[in-house]
Amino acid sequence: TAATEVDSIVLTKLDGTAKGGVVIGISDQFQIPVRYIGVGEGMEDLQSFNKKEFVDSLFN
Repeated sequence: TAATEVDSIVLTKLDGTAKGGVVIGISDQFQIPVRYIGVGEGMEDLQSFNKKEFVDSLFN
């Protein structure tokens, strides 16, 4: 952006009803990696992002 360089994505609230598939499109469009995803309320629910595992989970 004009204000600051964005070099990665942290996506939270993936424990809700939406699966968050849009994150792959955003990452690809802006050519920036997803580093972490949040799947719950606590710090222990912040996980390193694995693209293959994430895509597999969309179909399970």
